[in-house]
Amino acid sequence: MAARAYWQGQIRLALVSIAVEVYPATRSGAAIQFHQIHEPSGKRIRYEKVAPGIGPVDRDEILKGYEISKGSYVLLDEQEIEAVRIESRRTLELVQFVAADEIDVLYYEKPYFVVPADDLAEEAYAVLREALRASRKVGIGQLAVRGREQLVSLKPCGRGMVLEVLRYADEVLKAQNYFRDVGDAKPDKDLLELATTLIDKKTAPFDASEFHDRYVDALHRLIDKKAKAKSNKRVLEDVEEPASGGKGNVIDLMAALRKSVGDSGSTAKKAPAKKTASPRSRKRA
Repeated sequence: MAARAYWQGQIRLALVSIAVEVYPATRSGAAIQFHQIHEPSGKRIRYEKVAPGIGPVDRDEILKGYEISKGSYVLLDEQEIEAVRIESRRTLELVQFVAADEIDVLYYEKPYFVVPADDLAEEAYAVLREALRASRKVGIGQLAVRGREQLVSLKPCGRGMVLEVLRYADEVLKAQNYFRDVGDAKPDKDLLELATTLIDKKTAPFDASEFHDRYVDALHRLIDKKAKAKSNKRVLEDVEEPASGGKGNVIDLMAALRKSVGDSGSTAKKAPAKKTASPRSRKRA
């Protein structure tokens, strides 16, 4: 089944318009969804819309309410909400360009692939992509889709471009509110060198396929085991928990770093060393 476009329209840069299609660049992970089950009957639990002191209510009696004070709401019906929705425009105008590293990572929310809609758009698409790459800039604009206006950035990605939905300023918490109590003293030079050496030893190219959610994997194994056993027992088998060290243990940071540096050499990925000719072999040559 072909992927469904999230948005179709034109990217506009001054007088240039580029017809594009935008597709989700990610998908939901392998998270396991549970349902609540009534154990004696094996039936799934369902939920009713109820009002305190009244009981179940009909769906056509329900409005959306915004709480302005405790227990006091402004009521809105679907027609009123629909009337203020942003009209889904078919144009994304790039109104600003910023350095690629100027946008804090906290603002990035979700990526999308941007592809040219047809052969006619491909040339202008390639020009914009390469211009962004050469200038090391990302384009900024606002995309109206599904009743909302999203702040987005556009940047090159290989032979294509990626559009990333950005959070608005009021959606991002101030880091200083959390880091203000962290001391600014410089760490010991020897400790810093050991930590840097450890980082160097464990440095390798990033490959996301090497990482898995071990909790989800364990749940899948447990579910498969119970399904094959056709057992509804609450506990299938005892699981031994690894012993945890007490909080009272005092760790010598220097000793721990030195040990880590020594032990990490066998597990870290290292680039193969370049072979150099010995002085004797150079004389023979």
